[in-house]
Order: sequence, then structure tokens, then C-alpha cells
Amino acid sequence: MQPVRGSLSVVCAIVVMTAACLAYAAAEKKAHPFHGTVEAVNKSARTLKVHGEKVEGWMDAMTMDYRVDDPSILDRVKPGDQILATVFDGDYSLHSIRLMGKTGHGVPPKP
Repeated sequence: MQPVRGSLSVVCAIVVMTAACLAYAAAEKKAHPFHGTVEAVNKSARTLKVHGEKVEGWMDAMTMDYRVDDPSILDRVKPGDQILATVFDGDYSLHSIRLMGKTGHGVPPKP
């Protein structure tokens, strides 16, 4: 019985250390401001299709579907709305989304 307990203790220690390392790595992700224009709202998938402006140091301007951290925003945002949010390196979710206004027809404003 002792070898099984020893092995179980080692496995538990490895799991705890791995979880701690993953939590630390997640905390290290750099935050970026994200500006874009909503093109579509998909409540069932909990996503927004957004034409996002270039995020310096992370991604070029593009239109894609993004998960949202707060699904209640899906009831307030509509195509054509301008949004400001936070994105993190390697994470294609929009965090802390704020409505900035409407440009009309889902077309991004001209610079």
C-alpha cells in the first residue's frame, strides 16, 4: 500500500505545480486595447463578428469572430456599433467591452 500512496503523492504534487505554472503564465499575457466595428452578433455562439483595427504588436486589422467575456453585452450591441475592449496575447476573446457609438452598416470609420 505504501508505494501506491507515494506514487499518488508525487502525481498530486505534479498536478499542483503544473496548475500553478499555468496560472502564472496566464497572468503574464500582455493586454492590448482593441477598437472595432461590430458586423454581426451571434447570441447562440456567444460571439461578435468584429472588424478590428490593427492591434500594435499583436495583430493586423481584420474581421473575425471573437468570444466575449460577458455574454450580457450581446443584448446591448448591434451591427454598426463601435466598441472598445481589451484583448490579451494569444486569447481571441474580447474583455471589458464598452460601446463607443454607431458608424452605420458595419463599415469601419475612415481614418
